[in-house]
Amino acid sequence: MGDMIKTLRLSAAGMKAQGNRLRVIAENIANADSVATSPGGTPYQRKVITFKNELDRATGLDMVHVDKVLNDKSPFNKKYQPGHPAADSDGYILTPNVDSLIEMMDMREAQRSYEANLNMIKTSKRMLTEAIDILR
Repeated sequence: MGDMIKTLRLSAAGMKAQGNRLRVIAENIANADSVATSPGGTPYQRKVITFKNELDRATGLDMVHVDKVLNDKSPFNKKYQPGHPAADSDGYILTPNVDSLIEMMDMREAQRSYEANLNMIKTSKRMLTEAIDILR
């Protein structure tokens, strides 16, 4: 039974990590059109999340955790919009370095990872319940 509980903890850590990843992706999508309001200002900068393994001393297992949420270093896009308050002398504004297609693909991947961990929890729970029923 101890191994099933470890499996539950591992899957829960994976779900938490992917949940955080989904929140970062949602923030990127929500701000995909957020531009600066003054000339020379910077628009929203895409965020990326990194993970790390940490030893859980209680279980002796490496658990996944969020390491950092960083700004994406890729360059901003430019859009010709001469009437905009943030336009430079050539009429261009900087737009966020968020690509909605990439964000949607990342979201789908995170969602599937979350669901896989959830299914492991459901399976472990079912096995644990069956083991308890056998012992009765």
